[in-house]
Amino acid sequence: MTTASGDGMPRAVTHAERPDEAARDLRAGLGEVPLELVVVFCAPSYDRNALADALAREFGMVPVIGCTTAGEIGPGGYTTNALVAVGFPSEDFCIVTALVDHVDRFEIADSTAIARSLLSRRDRAMASRPVPLGEDARSFAMLLIDGLSMSEETVVSALHNALIDIPLFGASAGDDLHFERTFVLHEGAFHPNAAVVTLFTTNRPFTVFRTQHFVSSDRKMVVTGADPQHRIVHEINAEPAGREYARLVGLEGEPLTPMIFAAHPVVVRVGGQYHVRSIQKVNDDESLTFFCAIDEGIVLTVAEGVDPVSNFDGLIGGIEEEVGAPDLILGCDCILRRLEMEQRQLNAVMSERLARNRVVGFCAYGEQVNGMHVNQTFTGVAIGGR
Repeated sequence: MTTASGDGMPRAVTHAERPDEAARDLRAGLGEVPLELVVVFCAPSYDRNALADALAREFGMVPVIGCTTAGEIGPGGYTTNALVAVGFPSEDFCIVTALVDHVDRFEIADSTAIARSLLSRRDRAMASRPVPLGEDARSFAMLLIDGLSMSEETVVSALHNALIDIPLFGASAGDDLHFERTFVLHEGAFHPNAAVVTLFTTNRPFTVFRTQHFVSSDRKMVVTGADPQHRIVHEINAEPAGREYARLVGLEGEPLTPMIFAAHPVVVRVGGQYHVRSIQKVNDDESLTFFCAIDEGIVLTVAEGVDPVSNFDGLIGGIEEEVGAPDLILGCDCILRRLEMEQRQLNAVMSERLARNRVVGFCAYGEQVNGMHVNQTFTGVAIGGR
């Protein structure tokens, strides 16, 4: 089944299981508008090689990028076991991409070469356009990265510095909470341990955003034992990490599950603002694995949630003030937010709002905004009309 947009920018979703059928659905769903780029988000259940080949055949010369997910957001809101796509019309966009291999060995110096290449190729592409985008055209960047590489902090910080004043957002690829392998798609193949950096230039209004619906409480804890390289916390307040975390959130003796981590995240204060540090899982030795960088001596604060629907409405209100009613919101939603929506039975309410505001995207293992890797946020870019 395919759902195509009736307005806004081209969007489509299919639940066809066969890669060739799914690719045909997306090609038909995105319509006949000439496209500069197609971005796809795919459930990890698809045969990746067959899907990459099928997408390349269907879209021909149009580049296709994307990643695997922990759930998708289609034109109708939250969905699963699906293939979602958004097309960027050539008339309004000039887009260049770069694949970053071996992100686990990424060095800060690599970012300079990547940024220079992207900016140089963008300038050449802009100069060769038959119809210029105009002097008001501006750029933003998107990062899609292996969600299990544990390299997001280094990559996003370095790239943002190298791209200077270009706003950047992105997210970490998922695999439906299996935590085994995640992939990004670039030039007809899915790649592990890699990232895709995309530089968009457009004359449409846009804004890069981030929102979270948690505030700090007065319950604090200190990381007293950690393995930063593997994002594992062994001790909190000199006690086994899982046991002490459960005590502080009032669930002592309860089995720790993703639903509990979604409802009771912790935050850390950076630059005067609190940022969520999400817990991925509890290990057999009662240590905790996080979705982001963690180190000994960090003071964590138990977070308290506010109404996520009101928080989303506030976000949309701010976006509309900046760019008007969006033609597209390309959104990256933390998988723990989606689990929380399911737990609180807000899935249908949030799906309706996502659809009404033309959001497409995916559920991620972490989000990036400008130079930071963050958790349990809704992050992305909102693009206004012409």
